[in-house]
Amino acid sequence: MKKFFNFFLFAAFQVTFVYNYAEDYGQRAAYLEGRVGEHVIFNCHIDFPQDTPIPYVLHWLKDGKMIFSWDDGVFNAAENFVGRILLLDKHKGHPHLGRASINLTSIRENDSGWYQCKVYFPNRTPSSLNNGSWFHLAVDGDALLKIPPINQTVMEGDPAMFRCIVKNPDTMHVEWFKDGIPIVELSDLTFRTTVHRDGMVISPTVMSDLGEYKCHVRSNSGDQSVSAFLNVQYKAKVIYSPSEVYFPYGRPGILDCHFRSNPPLTNLRWEKDGFLFDPYNVQGVFYKRNGSLFFNNITEEHAGRYTCTPYNSLGTQGSSKIIHVIVQSPPTFSVRPKQIYITKLGEEVELHCAATDPANEHFQPHVEWIRKDGYPLPRGRYDLNEGNLTIRDIKEQDRGIYSCTTRNQAASISVDSEIMIENVSPMAPYNLTANSSSTAITLRWVPGYIRSYLSYHVWFRSVIAQEWRATKADTDTEKTIYNLEPSHEYEFMVLSQDRYGDGLFSRAFKYATKPLSYSEPVDAFQNSQMASFSQIGPPQNLTLEINEDGEYILSWERPEYGFETLRYYILRWWKEPENILYGEVKTPDYQYTVLENLREDEVYRFQVFSLSTTDYLAGSNEVTILVPPYNRVRATTIGSAVGVVVILASIVAVILYMRRSFTRFK
Repeated sequence: MKKFFNFFLFAAFQVTFVYNYAEDYGQRAAYLEGRVGEHVIFNCHIDFPQDTPIPYVLHWLKDGKMIFSWDDGVFNAAENFVGRILLLDKHKGHPHLGRASINLTSIRENDSGWYQCKVYFPNRTPSSLNNGSWFHLAVDGDALLKIPPINQTVMEGDPAMFRCIVKNPDTMHVEWFKDGIPIVELSDLTFRTTVHRDGMVISPTVMSDLGEYKCHVRSNSGDQSVSAFLNVQYKAKVIYSPSEVYFPYGRPGILDCHFRSNPPLTNLRWEKDGFLFDPYNVQGVFYKRNGSLFFNNITEEHAGRYTCTPYNSLGTQGSSKIIHVIVQSPPTFSVRPKQIYITKLGEEVELHCAATDPANEHFQPHVEWIRKDGYPLPRGRYDLNEGNLTIRDIKEQDRGIYSCTTRNQAASISVDSEIMIENVSPMAPYNLTANSSSTAITLRWVPGYIRSYLSYHVWFRSVIAQEWRATKADTDTEKTIYNLEPSHEYEFMVLSQDRYGDGLFSRAFKYATKPLSYSEPVDAFQNSQMASFSQIGPPQNLTLEINEDGEYILSWERPEYGFETLRYYILRWWKEPENILYGEVKTPDYQYTVLENLREDEVYRFQVFSLSTTDYLAGSNEVTILVPPYNRVRATTIGSAVGVVVILASIVAVILYMRRSFTRFK
């Protein structure tokens, strides 16, 4: 009875004290709640004189006892609160909190009670005025834990202890996890871990122990999990040093220092042949962000013996072993495959590739062929012979880009070649048309090739914007783009794709949304095939002929519909396979003679477009031609003719000489 009476008097005193303090200073206490293992923030503002920051001392009290203090950057905390109180800085992600605010983490059951924030100004009188806030923390008593684990920072080799005390150890089961994995499944960590009723001890710690540890409690009444972080610090150290590193002559190279550091790296020192190697004083050598050395152009001068030494705020565990840098010429291709091989289904194609190694002229490097898309070479249908790849019985899935690769100790090089199959690759969609509302445009097109597994992506942008956006089409022939601006013109392109890669983009097409006040007019041609769009059709039957003078004459026929809206035709031609626009002309005629000089032994693709008065563009069929090597043939012909003349002249000279000699003899 006496103990109860004393407790009642103490509680009454506390309530009276808090109430009187709050009443005297016009303040009210803030009531907070928390659960065991969670955190709670106490928001405390500092009332500076004239709102001008001046030196101050901060004290936090719990039930009248000091638990935390701050004075000119020096922190102190009571034993039960070490590692659990963090002073929050409003300038670092907490703009709405006062300068004296704290975060109490890993809440325990006995953290319940009254907290007071007090601020003193040592250089003014009185030292405290209108400063200090009261808080009451109520900790949920339904939790299974009494004391949860808290964050730990230890030096590598020292033990780390996580406390996890449950209310009833006899009826509750505790299991520990590291980064979500049960510790019993981590053999190395299990060997160094001891679990007891009060928690878990890891001894000794190693740098790989860094991570999040979770204490999971199970009982008949439910489960509860609380996590804490282990930070293992150590001096910066090198963990791996290759004995030799080969650099490719005339190419860039990187020399890495394989280190680990916690705290973070502060300095990295390189030495070459026993002397300090400072990239800032060596032309063409630079530091990378991770401390590695980047050589812009490898020369023989860069060969040597290198070491690296990492440092952090704790120091260093020493330098790396000597790394011998050897400069060697990379391999080269003596035979390169063509950029594009065009074949047909069922045929055979052979891709040629060979390499040489300048560092060993008597040895021919091994070359490998792979597909760039990651698929294997066709089993049972390919052969590799001295670097040449032969694929038999070509099928659709053989279309794609193939890479020939070779390497030596200094570098690996590769060259790409594409196999294209006639009438198989997804050709570009064409004949783009559209209609619009004030906020949407429906785009339609004709597929370049009909196949069940083709998909289409629409790329679009405002004509005044630089960035393109893309969206996948729901069908094979149209896509509606929503949320557009009224009275704005947009540019569109359609890309076809199949399982083997991308096809070609369609020609760019522009169309505008209608203004907000737009109303559809009465259409007198509702039964017409062009009523929906009122656009122009593409030119028909584009053909190409070569006349006697070697000029290229392109001819076409008028569009099937919309001819009355024709402004003019646009003829364009591209250099393939680079797809570079080589020429463009505008003409009202049905024929055009290409007078520009086309490069011999090159492939060109021609297409003609009809442009309407409404700026709609419709493209015709495409025509491709390989320009014959006239000069080579001419040079060969002239050379052959000169050779014949020389031979004939020699024969005549021999005959005349023999006749003259015979005459003298007689």
